[in-house]
Amino acid sequence: MRYFPHTPEEVAQMLAAVGAATLEDLFAPIPEACRTVRPLDLPEALTEWELEAHLGHLAARTGAPRGRVFLGAGSYDHFIPAAVPAVAGRAEFLTSYTPYQPEVSQGTLQAIYEYQTLGARLLGMEVANASLYDGASALAEGVLLALRVTKRTRLAVSRAVHPAYRRVLATYLEPTDFETVELPYGEDGRTDLSALNGIPDLAAVAVQSPNFFGCVEDLSGAAEAAHAGGGLLVACFTEPLAFGLLQSPGAQGADVACGEGQSLGLPPSFGGPGLGLFAARQAHLRNLPGRLVGKARDRNGRRGFVLTLATREQHIRRERATSNVCTNQSHCALTAAAYLACLGKQGLRELARLNYDKAEHLKGALAARGIRPRFSAPTFHEFVVRWPGEDPGRYEGLLEKGFVPGLPLERDYPELAGCTLLCATETKSRADLEALAEAMAP
Repeated sequence: MRYFPHTPEEVAQMLAAVGAATLEDLFAPIPEACRTVRPLDLPEALTEWELEAHLGHLAARTGAPRGRVFLGAGSYDHFIPAAVPAVAGRAEFLTSYTPYQPEVSQGTLQAIYEYQTLGARLLGMEVANASLYDGASALAEGVLLALRVTKRTRLAVSRAVHPAYRRVLATYLEPTDFETVELPYGEDGRTDLSALNGIPDLAAVAVQSPNFFGCVEDLSGAAEAAHAGGGLLVACFTEPLAFGLLQSPGAQGADVACGEGQSLGLPPSFGGPGLGLFAARQAHLRNLPGRLVGKARDRNGRRGFVLTLATREQHIRRERATSNVCTNQSHCALTAAAYLACLGKQGLRELARLNYDKAEHLKGALAARGIRPRFSAPTFHEFVVRWPGEDPGRYEGLLEKGFVPGLPLERDYPELAGCTLLCATETKSRADLEALAEAMAP
């Protein structure tokens, strides 16, 4: 569905172009008898996402039924305002290639600059780069930054960090001599920070919040523990919308904030493409991977945007490069900037609250049927439940009924066999939530 925004000023300009003072003047050639003067017989207005869901239900009547998906685990189904693809789809933006000729790429550079600004504000940090491939590579780059800055050799990674992110990190570090220590999660679902005690030569502590189980971590405590050991806190995330409601990583003492930005205007699309958000303290500016776009003025005082820092092997000597990141997800970053600008600070807060409320409603509906969360820590819009009973075919049975009831955790966490990770975003109606709870009931 295309979105054609017309402001009153634009309407006035168009009327002036055709020589009409008002819309009535424009329609004057149409005989009055042919005009509708009564109000249209339409139902009450719907919000944009309610309308989209309604049209989806109508479409399902003529084709295959659409499943109700409660799967998150790092890739989330969110409503995307039509204005976002309309802006991102403009022809002048539909190139993601690196602007090597800044003097002719001012629009692209300005978009990146605004993305950096919005990202830094969202994450509570002082500087954000022009984006990376995805959340997993952003975490790996965050850890590499900490290793460069501290010149130490050990890093501690929470087991509650997304399993795929940990595998990517292990791949990055496999050819090196750096040592990784795994931090276990506690009975409440949050990282057991007591395991940090006594780790020598600590460069970084990597914690995800909300973590893979959806639990909100104590980032302030993690930052304090990391700094006490001489390391940095690398705060990872898979759902940046959470920071519309929760304290940002920067406000809780993180030195690096990095993770996935798919939620910011990008559809799940079978798992990709993603967007790596990356932000850090000003003190680490020259160790950021990728590139930065800055704002400057020319000799005539005119504003311009320029590639300010590009610590890549193409711009400096290979042995001094801080990253091998090349062409990034620039168009995804531009889309995220459009999404954040579209929502605004208040809209982001309201959307985050709505996501939280949906998940809490689902928790309550499940609890009323005897299904309670596996962990006691507070959550945002994801949480873990243990399937009631011992029926191994219940999950498949729900799939056949049109539900995708979360992600089974046994593959990555054998000790959580029989548990599943559920996600409820603003795209799920109250009826959807109640229907899933009823279907999962023993």
